[in-house]
Amino acid sequence: MATARDGSHRAVGRPVSVVSDGGPQLREVAAALADGTAGSAWVVGLTGSPGVGKSTTVSALVTELRRRGRRVGVLAVDPSSPFSGGALLGDRVRMGGHALDEGVYVRSMASRGHLGGLAATTPQAVRVLEAAGVDVVVVETVGVGQSEVEVAALADTTVVLLAPGMGDGVQAAKAGILEVGDVLCVNKADRDGADATVRELRQSVALGADGREPGDWRPAVVRTVASAGDVTELVDALDAHRTWAQEHGRAEDLRRRRAAGEVRALALARLTAAFGRLGGGGLLDEVAAEVAAGRLDPFSGADRLVASVEG
Repeated sequence: MATARDGSHRAVGRPVSVVSDGGPQLREVAAALADGTAGSAWVVGLTGSPGVGKSTTVSALVTELRRRGRRVGVLAVDPSSPFSGGALLGDRVRMGGHALDEGVYVRSMASRGHLGGLAATTPQAVRVLEAAGVDVVVVETVGVGQSEVEVAALADTTVVLLAPGMGDGVQAAKAGILEVGDVLCVNKADRDGADATVRELRQSVALGADGREPGDWRPAVVRTVASAGDVTELVDALDAHRTWAQEHGRAEDLRRRRAAGEVRALALARLTAAFGRLGGGGLLDEVAAEVAAGRLDPFSGADRLVASVEG
């Protein structure tokens, strides 16, 4: 990882590829990153329904962040190809305008069927980019709708992108997106209905104020026209949330939460694999047969499986 810390695209690309593929070197890369010298990048998660302009917004966001002197890493999580298992959309197709900028690293990651809008290895890829010294890591989710809340556990600041004319204001209130988003961004704000969408969101935020403690962050509602490169309000809101988190001692809490989620996910993956090995004519089938026959209750059956794994 020493070479990756110089920030060159080639040096960073190797460990990100290992992480993305989940290969045998993944643990080695993870161990190399845990040397106490990881960067302090701010992780911005960007989610929203298909058609709201996530990729366009990310590209414009990168341009504005670079204008402000920040080094940026982008992890764009795409649906998996049913043939190769790789990402269906390539990073250079998405953000070709940044391909030659040494201050920007863009990588597409295949979701590989992982639910929640992210790839299973996204947290490890974030660590690689942090170690490479980027200032901001932008994680763009797949775009599968209301299930994309997993990004909130990974990001320091979560942006929910919406658009006028898509019913997103109502959807946001119904789906509990207001609890996920630190920044609610109405893209395509030059279209009819943008004012109404902003008004609905601000009313929803105000209605949710009763559940917040004094000093808590109040979700910001901003407008962008990403196709025209107008994302100034969004970047200002990201900076405001970061400042608030640092001043209120929340930044470290966010990082501990991210680490807890990452460790929990890895532990659950190992347990799931262990349970899977119990099937196929093994203990799981035996327990299932006894439960189906009424000789064993399901809770006792679960106890037997857990005891087998723990043993």
